[in-house]
Amino acid sequence: MSSGLRRFVGPQPAGPPVPGAAREKPRAAPGEACEMCAEPIGDGHSHVVNLDSRQILCTCRACYLLFTHQGAAGGRYRAVPDRYLHDPGFRLDDASWDALQIPVRVAFFFLNSDLGRVAGFYPSPAGATESLLPLEAWADVVAANPVMTDLAPDVEALLVQRAGEGFECFLVPIDACYELVGLVRMHWKGFDGGQEAWEAIDGFFDAVRERSRPVGKETGEP
Repeated sequence: MSSGLRRFVGPQPAGPPVPGAAREKPRAAPGEACEMCAEPIGDGHSHVVNLDSRQILCTCRACYLLFTHQGAAGGRYRAVPDRYLHDPGFRLDDASWDALQIPVRVAFFFLNSDLGRVAGFYPSPAGATESLLPLEAWADVVAANPVMTDLAPDVEALLVQRAGEGFECFLVPIDACYELVGLVRMHWKGFDGGQEAWEAIDGFFDAVRERSRPVGKETGEP
C-alpha cells in the first residue's frame, strides 16, 4: 500500500486485550507485512477490502488469492482486482457533470453493496469526500455509457476526470482511487492546490492511461 493510501485508511482499531499477548511479536506496520498473516510483503503487494469496516488491507499473494472468489469467508473480504480499462467513446457533457453535483474536476463512483447503490466520492485535502449523488443523474450517465458499468461491487470504480473540453473515464481498482486521495492530501496547498499537487495528479493519470486497455480488450490480445 502506498504511503498516501495508508494516510487515508488509517491504522487498524485496537482489539480487546488477549491473554499472553505481551509474548507475541509486535505487529508490523501496514505495507511492511501482510495484515492477515504477518508475512513480509513488498511495495507491489495486493489488497483486500474488509466489507464490514470498509478498510483496505495490505496482503501477501497467498492471502489475496483466498478472497478472489465471491462469497469466500462469508463474503466479508473481497480481493481488489487489478484490471484497468478506459472507454475512448465515453460520453459526458458539462450539464450532465453539473447534475452529478461534483464540485471538482475528478470523482470516482463504485457500487456499495451494503447500501445497494452507487456512491460518488471526490478527493479533497481532507480526504475522500462523499457527494450526495443524485441517482437519476447517475442513471443518465450509465444509460449513455453502458459499456463501462460492468464493475465489481466494492472493489472497482469508475474514475472520471474533466480533461480539456471533455471528460475521460477509467475502470480502475478501488485502491487506485484512494491512492489518488492520498496524493491530494499529501500535496495540496492553498485554494488551488499548487503546482506540486497538480504535477502529482497529472502523473497519476498518466500512469492510469499507460496501464489501461480499451474496454472490450481486457485480455490484451489483439
